[in-house]
Amino acid sequence: MEKINPSHKVQLNPEGTRRGYPMCRAPTSRVIGRGRINQRLGVQRLRPSTIDFDHIGVDASIANAPRRILIANVEMITIKKVFVWQNTSVMQDKVLAARLGLVPVRIHPGRLETWERASFLPSSFLIVWPRAEDVGAAEATATDANTISFQLQVSCTRCPGVPSSETDPSKLYENSTVYSSHMLWQPVGQQGHLPDWVSDPPAVAAPDIVILKLRPGQEVHAELHCVKACGREHAKWSPVATATYRLMPHIDIVSPIPERLQQKFVESFSPGVIGRRKAQAGKGMEVYVKDARRDTVSRNVFMHPEFEGCVKLGRVRDHFLFTVESAGQIPPQALLPEAIAVSRRKIKVVSSALGELIHPSPAAEEGDKEAADDEVEEGAGMDVDL
Repeated sequence: MEKINPSHKVQLNPEGTRRGYPMCRAPTSRVIGRGRINQRLGVQRLRPSTIDFDHIGVDASIANAPRRILIANVEMITIKKVFVWQNTSVMQDKVLAARLGLVPVRIHPGRLETWERASFLPSSFLIVWPRAEDVGAAEATATDANTISFQLQVSCTRCPGVPSSETDPSKLYENSTVYSSHMLWQPVGQQGHLPDWVSDPPAVAAPDIVILKLRPGQEVHAELHCVKACGREHAKWSPVATATYRLMPHIDIVSPIPERLQQKFVESFSPGVIGRRKAQAGKGMEVYVKDARRDTVSRNVFMHPEFEGCVKLGRVRDHFLFTVESAGQIPPQALLPEAIAVSRRKIKVVSSALGELIHPSPAAEEGDKEAADDEVEEGAGMDVDL
């Protein structure tokens, strides 16, 4: 096991309290003079929808920044407005619109311009179009540069030639279940002529999401408008389903465990945390830390008095284990670079504002002077002799 600097560890006692608060001390690897941090980032596991990576050598405030940016500040494209033209199912229009709005759309956000907040209509989740005068107002703001359109048109019919004894709706009826795969992209304006749109057309991220059920004679027809925004507007624009981190567990076996108690010791931890092997010095078997990251820090080992003083549990204060699950709009390996790009833009804006504050331009100084003169004149007109 890699040797950990004692100042980087958080000690756990049997009651579960921590000696040393993990958020308040910067790592000793910080290079103050050069203004940088000796940090490391390593991907541990990559799956189709989830990525696990380690962020080492930073304070918790820095490690938490990309997580918060992923949740609230990375722009994504999803359904904002639903125009319900026909709905004879048992599901109300508002409920149908809400369900459609939560279906993730697979398209890179760079293809659209941001939908400005000012152009959002006042009642804001999704719109079941009620009034003719509102249609013109909304269509005036939607363009092929900021909106993607999907069509949902499904009707249910009875399948011919099915035995009367059949009870399975999927065999009795055609389109008895409306899935997200029924949502088809409809090119708007120049979208159908752009090579990247034609080669990789917008689509739903998961084609098997159940939207509603239909029976013969029932039909649903809706037009869906997708726009680009971020999670602070609504959680449906967040690109992550979950984004969590925890501190790396640290287990230190300080004294040998007798062979008769080794199995009990192994079972006191989560599966795969502690292993058994031949003793490196002498005969018999010994226990060792097989994979500390699997530990949930349950502290069950402290419940057994025979293990008192045999093991120390803790966490590494500057080693963060991240698990980020994509909602489906973009691959999980692209999430962290997107968060870092947003963070760099925020830093650039703050840096420019601070530079203007410290070294204001002549035009800004002239404007401040005129504003101060106006305040003096207004105050002079308000004098009253009491």
